[in-house]
Amino acid sequence: MMNDTALRKIDLNLLLAFSVLMQERNVSRAAERLLLGQPGLSAALKRLREALDDELFVRVGRGLQPTPRALDIAPAIEDALGSIERAIRMPDAFDPLSYEGTFRLGMCDNLETAFFGPLAARIRREAPKAKLVSVASHTHHPGQQLDNGEFDLSVSVHPEPASWHVRQPLFHQSSISIYDPDQLKLTAPLTLADFTREAHIAVSFEGDMAGDVDAALKKLGRTRSVVATVPRFSALPTALSAMPAIATIPESIARCMASLHGLAISKPPVELEASPVSLLYRRVDRADGRAQWFRRVFVEVAREALKTSGCSCDIAIAA
Repeated sequence: MMNDTALRKIDLNLLLAFSVLMQERNVSRAAERLLLGQPGLSAALKRLREALDDELFVRVGRGLQPTPRALDIAPAIEDALGSIERAIRMPDAFDPLSYEGTFRLGMCDNLETAFFGPLAARIRREAPKAKLVSVASHTHHPGQQLDNGEFDLSVSVHPEPASWHVRQPLFHQSSISIYDPDQLKLTAPLTLADFTREAHIAVSFEGDMAGDVDAALKKLGRTRSVVATVPRFSALPTALSAMPAIATIPESIARCMASLHGLAISKPPVELEASPVSLLYRRVDRADGRAQWFRRVFVEVAREALKTSGCSCDIAIAA
């Protein structure tokens, strides 16, 4: 254990002065290296002599001769100063090509469908030794998962963050309706009559039949018939292909499903509030080179994926 009482007598500048004097063995040259006047260096040497109870350097001619005590402690002081210099030195820039660790990302499956594939491909190209892990993000507890180290970065609709987290707005995502044109012979855009006449499948993690769509319809004095719910968006394409029904889901995943499964999309005939999707990460990771690179790459990938899919939402932050 460190002796706090002994260390309080000496500051880092005194040890640096000792090191330079040991190397130069000359007060003038040492003062020049330390950007000090000779009186300032002499004062520092005096304090050091008092703290260590040793003369340390004896003037011999125009130079200085170290005492046995000075010679004895010099290697340890050099090692200590070297360790401190290495500790406070600016870290090397993050090099994705040589990185062999794992990037961990928290997302729910609607955003995962839209972004995970392009993100994995991008990281494979630019950080070929790295691994990418997508972790299921619990909507109500992403901050806790972040603190537990389950992922480095969360992409979701996040509540007000804790003071030790950073929430960075990404984009506002609208909802659109999706259905199988072989099952439902409807023409986009859907009318309110179409929308309320046909059956609906809802995505609900808790199994609720009612949601934002029902609240919007209620304002118009209308209702819809929700005949089934699923806890994950990935179940929708096969369900919609098997029965005549409509699902109203976030635009990014709806456009992916439409492209992959031949489904039709339409703006819903009710006003639905867009969801504010954001990035959430630990404040301690704000300046970390690895974390900065991962966030930048995700933003670039998300922007390109949304643009390619034809989504109406725009990324709100610069890469």
